[in-house]
Parts: sequence; structure tokens; C-alpha cells
Amino acid sequence: MLSRKNRLLLFKLLSLFSVVRGYNILVITIAQYLASIYILSPKLPLREVVLDFNLFLIVTSSALVIASGYIINNFYDAEKDLINKPTKSMLDRLVSQRFKLTTYFILNLLAVFAASYISFRAVFFFSAYIFGIWLYSHKLKRIPFIGNLISASLAIAPFFVVFVYYQNFEQVIFVHGMFLTLLILAREMIKDLENMAGDLAQNYKTIPILYGPRFSKILIGLLVLLTLVPSLLLINFFDIGYMYIYFYGCIFLLGLFIVLLGKSKGKKHYVWLHNILKFVIVAGVFSILLIDVDLVLNRIL
Repeated sequence: MLSRKNRLLLFKLLSLFSVVRGYNILVITIAQYLASIYILSPKLPLREVVLDFNLFLIVTSSALVIASGYIINNFYDAEKDLINKPTKSMLDRLVSQRFKLTTYFILNLLAVFAASYISFRAVFFFSAYIFGIWLYSHKLKRIPFIGNLISASLAIAPFFVVFVYYQNFEQVIFVHGMFLTLLILAREMIKDLENMAGDLAQNYKTIPILYGPRFSKILIGLLVLLTLVPSLLLINFFDIGYMYIYFYGCIFLLGLFIVLLGKSKGKKHYVWLHNILKFVIVAGVFSILLIDVDLVLNRIL
């Protein structure tokens, strides 16, 4: 049996893991490596990509900055989350705001320190990334649509830095990026519908509060319909191996999403819609393996 002190420590660790969304960071880390192996550098030996120390530092810096971003976002949204996510907020509050801020600064310093081993440009990028996340959390997230667009851009940034590192400018990468950006932007706007109660209480000027849920749902529906463009382009004009199965599945799921969006009326429905988009995004990460099923085996051998 754990002592009371050890139980409290365990709960605090769980609280910190909840604040930094450790599960999201793990998925992003896996996505950066899979994108590097299958999309950005498909001709390089697997060992060379996986053991690339600079890539490891880029992924590590990204993870540290994202973790610190979740902390600062949690710090500014503490009051709003009490309304929107009461259960999660209770767990998050086991760690003091002072400790969260201290961890925030330490993580950012570690990220810049790791980036300094790569190049000055990497230091500049991650410093700008840190500042962008802070500015978004402090001010920009309150601006309708601009806040959503910036949030989606910040979510794409970890993949952008890997893309720049490999200097691969093939069209297929931009089409993949368009698909992911549209999905993330739609997800950000669904979150605004989901969090209306807290946003209204804290005077956030989001699209559903300013223009109503119906207008917001129309915009989300348009964004989801637009994902058909990159999906069909990737299926019909690019060599994506068996990943076409994923995109056909997306077309079906996103069609279902639009139907459910039209019928949605409350937070419970918006949470389900949010989870559908989250599933599509996470499934997309692991479906990268389908681009060439034999690729890893060939590169290992």
C-alpha cells in the first residue's frame, strides 16, 4: 500500500501529465518520426533517420515547447476550464500555479538549449514558437477566427520545422499539409462550440458567441468539405501506397461528421464531434505506415 505522501505525489504527477497533455505529445513525437521516415526522407536508410541526432533534438525541442504551451494555456484558461472541464480542472489544480509557471520556464529553457546544438536558426525558430504560443494564450485566442487560425498554425509548426530540416519540397507534402491544417482548424472551431459556457462567462469573443452556433456549424461544415480536395488529390494523383484506404475511410467518417454536425444541439454532441476529428487525426498519424508497408523491412534489411 502506498503511503499518503506517496499517493499525493502520484496524483500530482498525474496532474502535471494532464496539464501538459502527455498523450498528445507522444502522438506528435511519433508523427514527426513517421513523417520523417515515410514522407520527408523516403530514400534515406531507416537507421540514418532514426539515429539522426539533429532530428532527435528537433523532436525533443518540439515536445518541450508543446508541453510548456499546454501549461501556459492552462494557466490563462484556469477559470474558464472550471466551467467547461470541471473534472479535469480538479485534477489540474493539484499542482500549484506557481509550480506550473516554474515548469513552464524550465521547459522553454531546455527547448532552446537543445535547439542551440542544432543551429542558430533552430534557436530562433523555437524562441519564436515559444513567443507565438504565449501570445496566442494571452491575447490572440480571444479574437474570433484569427485565434482559431493561429492555433491551427501552431499545431502544424512541429511538422513544419521537420519539413524545413529535410528541405523536401515535393507537392505531395503540401497536399498532406493542407489536409491536416483543414482538419485541425475544424477541430479548433468545434472546441469553441464545446466550450461556449466558459467562453461566455469569461467574455471570450468566439465565433459561436458572436454569430451563433448555426453560423459556426456552417463554417465547420465548409472546412470539412474542403478536406475532400486534398483527400481526392492524394488518392488519385500521388503514390501513397495503401494509405488510400485511410483517405476513403476519412471521406466516409467526415461525411458522417457533417450529418451529425447538422443534428447537433448541445455540448454532449459537440464532444462526440470533437472526438471524431481527433480520431481521424490520430488514425492519420499511424496510417502513414501504409504508404509503403515493405519500406521499413527493406530499409532494415
